[in-house]
Amino acid sequence: MNATDYILQVILLLGGLALFLFGMDIMGKALQRTAGGKLQTVLAKMSSTVWKGCILGLAVTAVIQSSSATTVMVVGFVNSGIMSLQQAVSVILGSNIGTTVTGWILSLSGLKGDSFIIQLFKPDTLAPIIGVVGIILFMFIKGEKNKNIGTICLGFMALMTGMKLMGESMGFLEKEPWFAKLMISFSNPILGILFGAVLTAIIQSSSASIGILQGLTIAGTVPFGSAIPIILGQNIGTCITAMLGAVGASRNARRAATLHLLNKVVGAVLFTVIFYGLELFVDWKFLANDTNAVDIAIIHTAYNVAVTLVLIPARHLMIKAVCKLIPDAKEEEKEVLLDELLLATPAVAVQRTHEIAGIMVEDARKAMELAMGLVKQYDAKVFDEVKALEDKTDHYEDAIGSYLLKLSNEPLAVEENRILNTLLYSIADIERIGDHAMTVAKAAREMHNKDIKFSQQANAELDVLMHAISEIVDRTVTTYQNFDYDEAKKVEPREQVIDSLVREIKSRHVRRLREGLCTVEYGFVLDDLLTAFERTADHCSNVAVETLQVAEGKLEAHEYLNALKAGELEESAAFAKQFAKYKARYVFPDEN
Repeated sequence: MNATDYILQVILLLGGLALFLFGMDIMGKALQRTAGGKLQTVLAKMSSTVWKGCILGLAVTAVIQSSSATTVMVVGFVNSGIMSLQQAVSVILGSNIGTTVTGWILSLSGLKGDSFIIQLFKPDTLAPIIGVVGIILFMFIKGEKNKNIGTICLGFMALMTGMKLMGESMGFLEKEPWFAKLMISFSNPILGILFGAVLTAIIQSSSASIGILQGLTIAGTVPFGSAIPIILGQNIGTCITAMLGAVGASRNARRAATLHLLNKVVGAVLFTVIFYGLELFVDWKFLANDTNAVDIAIIHTAYNVAVTLVLIPARHLMIKAVCKLIPDAKEEEKEVLLDELLLATPAVAVQRTHEIAGIMVEDARKAMELAMGLVKQYDAKVFDEVKALEDKTDHYEDAIGSYLLKLSNEPLAVEENRILNTLLYSIADIERIGDHAMTVAKAAREMHNKDIKFSQQANAELDVLMHAISEIVDRTVTTYQNFDYDEAKKVEPREQVIDSLVREIKSRHVRRLREGLCTVEYGFVLDDLLTAFERTADHCSNVAVETLQVAEGKLEAHEYLNALKAGELEESAAFAKQFAKYKARYVFPDEN
């Protein structure tokens, strides 16, 4: 071949590689979007035993076509405290097997035979068929799910076409002496492992590097003796993504990433020692034979299954080893609420943010309940607890707000976007409920310090109002944690009733002032309480309305409320009925 031919073949090779990597990338991301936030539930809550963890790690990796993505998620979960180190090791071991699925898909290029079925499943035929299905789903069928499936199909077509181009471009290598010598040199285990590790570390995907190796076999120039150590190295190289992600993470997260590396290195060392040790006594004649794509898939799967079965009983030893490598520190680590590692899987990050927001709203509810209890009986320890909860909601608001802004730049499905927008527009209201709980607690402290005691009638009226506040906050918590639209619709009628209760209490207080039954000083404290309660109800209303509006793709909360109260919406009749129901429920005792 002349120089021009070499250049053209290299261009074809690079183009095929680019198409292959692009197809694998868009297919993996579309698979992650399709799986959505369920990945977190599956991985974090269903890995209670080692075998469950392995099966789930295998299944999730097979679905999203990336052991690196699975491991990064696991490191993020460990960093956030969702998953223990013991759970993490089993999921990581299972992901090693799950990543071999890609090799089997790519091995379709090695199918041989003239029957229609075999011809149909060859990449030359299957890729265009799947591509046609994908473009129809992507461009002509409505619905996000269909578009995601279409993207998966198009990604599959791209990676199969890219692999075909790589194979065609490397055909000339079969006759090149220098390339044959290069491949033979990789039969040296150390050189082969290093080559596989570096290649995989550069492209950060063992599936992609396995595909490249399978592409080389099309030229018939990769002997078993070279393929085996390269595959060992590829398994090690895939750890780079998790190791980089663990930089600056918590101690346990670094341990999880090190566990990933350790099981790959230990597996490679064990195999190398045993296999090449036996070579001293056994003549492995097959090592000189050339491999094909199916052979690569078989080696990859058999190796990872064997290593996983060997290391499962030794998982506790590996955990002890990484704990010694990364020992406990004397100082306490800062809590990680939302790990940026999870941004690599946006759907999982959204789900985790929703969970943290659910904790935040529960803390705000608890703060308000404790604060209202202080009005009846003051306790300095409970006051401090309210203050701690209010500080916690402030911290959560800052963490969630910053994280949501980063998440908003990530590609998200419609459902995840809805959750993100609901959280983004309502976290300030949740934080303000915590602030108003603190206002109530301070008013209770003032009553205690100044020995202010309301009349029996005023206390009875406050009891009714606080009962209404307790119920509206409870409804809001349910709405926020579960995106329960039925509960959300019950919040606004209660807010209107609370407004009327506050007005009535103020009116009654003015009458008692005129009759000399109350003092102005008592009125100041009462006004602080009433303002805090009324604004708490307002923020509950905001959360409920924002939840409903985001679900409908709107954000005009004030317009919605005005139209609702004016009877201009379909749900106005239900609102009026609910208002009447709650108005009858929250009734003050008659004044003496």
